[in-house]
Amino acid sequence: MYIIQGSSRENGNTEQLTAFLTKGIQVESVNLRDKTILQIVDGRHAESGFMPVEDDMASIVDAMLKHDTLVFATPLYWYGMSGHMKTFIDRWSQCLRDEALQFKERMQGKKVYVVIVGGPKAKMTGLPLVQQFQHICSFMGMSLEGWIIGRGSKPGDVLLDQETIAQAKEWNREWSEEAK
Repeated sequence: MYIIQGSSRENGNTEQLTAFLTKGIQVESVNLRDKTILQIVDGRHAESGFMPVEDDMASIVDAMLKHDTLVFATPLYWYGMSGHMKTFIDRWSQCLRDEALQFKERMQGKKVYVVIVGGPKAKMTGLPLVQQFQHICSFMGMSLEGWIIGRGSKPGDVLLDQETIAQAKEWNREWSEEAK
């Protein structure tokens, strides 16, 4: 399992919920805020195509491609994913054009889970973000296995969201069984 953390805040609600979900389970993860991922310069229609970019994107993609299960964890910012996560996924356009990488082919069949944490109405206002991940998964041939939307503003609030914690315990139980 590979966790892609999109939070800009260290140990905020999104990371706390993800840690709760994966307690006792061996995972590999990346905090996008700790990496340099440059904005996409769209070269799809340029004669030269996409130009090489010197940043951390390739190492993150390499790690991601080694796993069958991906967890995208992001705070809900303005009804969408964090800027870190958006930049990372935007750069997939460049990965798709890299014939040697065979990105789309290698992403097909991966299981995807989405973890979202937002304010008091996140269970409703986070649904368009779930739909965005559904479209991303559909396009890439991945399977969106599930999502969890937690409520929390101040760090630690999400751990008080009883409905979310109950769902997180169930996911942890299922993932622990699968890991055996």
